[in-house]
Amino acid sequence: MSDLIIVNGRVIDGTGAAPVMASVLVEDGKITAIGAEADSLAAQRTDLRRIDAAGQTVMPGLIDTHCHLSFDDAGSNAEIFFQRRNALSALVAGYNARKLLRAGVTGLLDPDSTFENMIDLRDAIDAGITEGPRMSCGAYALITGVGGTAGRLIADEGVTGYYMPVNSRDEIVREVRRQIKHGADWIKVHVTGIIPRQAHRGEMCVWTLDELKLICDTAHELMTPVMGHCRGAEATRRAALAGFDFIFHATGMDEAALVEVVDRKMPIAPALTFQANMVDFGHRIGTAPELIRMFEREITDSIETMTAAHKAGVPLLTGSESGFALVPYGDWHYREMEVFVKYFGLTPLEAIQCATQKSAFGIRMAGETGVIAPGYRADIICVRGKVEENLALLGDPANIVTVMIDGVEKDLTAPPARKSISGWRLASIGERRLTREVAFGDGERPGGAGTGFQVEELH
Repeated sequence: MSDLIIVNGRVIDGTGAAPVMASVLVEDGKITAIGAEADSLAAQRTDLRRIDAAGQTVMPGLIDTHCHLSFDDAGSNAEIFFQRRNALSALVAGYNARKLLRAGVTGLLDPDSTFENMIDLRDAIDAGITEGPRMSCGAYALITGVGGTAGRLIADEGVTGYYMPVNSRDEIVREVRRQIKHGADWIKVHVTGIIPRQAHRGEMCVWTLDELKLICDTAHELMTPVMGHCRGAEATRRAALAGFDFIFHATGMDEAALVEVVDRKMPIAPALTFQANMVDFGHRIGTAPELIRMFEREITDSIETMTAAHKAGVPLLTGSESGFALVPYGDWHYREMEVFVKYFGLTPLEAIQCATQKSAFGIRMAGETGVIAPGYRADIICVRGKVEENLALLGDPANIVTVMIDGVEKDLTAPPARKSISGWRLASIGERRLTREVAFGDGERPGGAGTGFQVEELH
């Protein structure tokens, strides 16, 4: 580790303040001075390394609080549940972690993973065995016997992919304690799930309030916070009442749920990048229009409550939900900021604060990273251009000039191109059913050119 000074850059400090031209002095992995003081102290030293950030924005590294590194850009839950292998998925996740560094991500929360193996990747990164952002992680997502968001794909007992059902109070306590013993930074709970026979109701709360309180009491006794996947008003309200520390999504809140969230200033990561990508780009990948409209409603129906929560002081954290084919690693970690600006009325500087200072909570390092100020860890990125005027600059790795964690610059070389892995993806025979109309089109067909054949999408 060498001490350094970053000069000639426009500094966005991550607190929501306007950019300023200032130098940043880094010593022993921490920021020790800004501006004139940094220049004065640097003048007294001859051993400092200098980074010239002319024409660049110097800012805290991005923190993604909802990223599934072990999922590997999956096309479906079935692929994650049935095609993955333990050691190989951890190795692939390490490969993908390098893509996050190139995207300016210096910290991430991985809420749940296949085989709990992101605990191992976290420890490998901490030990310097492989390079990646700082990591905080959960283990298996807790669900009831009703299941999570994958319906009957999930077994009633035992692990399915990243899920662990718990079917009694004793099982709840035992599993929470087991996860903490094995190194989970967070306990993740799928508070809502989809019941196939009642799928028209959307995600439903599948836990009692007492069960949720038991999870929180057990985890908090062991100094471990609890986070919850919540869609719908009752799930969010119960999670708040039960003592959850952090909520994912919180879409569909009503006034009662909003009151409980605001009263506790409980952080929310809406994680709507997936939905926003579906709305803006779904037509390019053949998504059915009715599905696009459904995903758009999840965003628009949340505008009023998310805006109110933000104005009332509820921290909004950024999360990309990367790990699925619609949000591949390295491409969209900045985009939640655009969602906050477009739909919830935040300024770009407020959105940057959400992705840095506020999201440090997700990696359990609030007050330690996410801000460029004396005493904070030097998790810093340098980006070509004025980021506060165009957040999309962060979407192009070519603009990310420097990424450092604890003052150590990271290798931003693109990882080598990978080949396909045998048995890793679910095989597909195509995206549409092979009706005669699909096979032969409007021209002559064997057996006659009758009309009335319909193209059917394969859902």
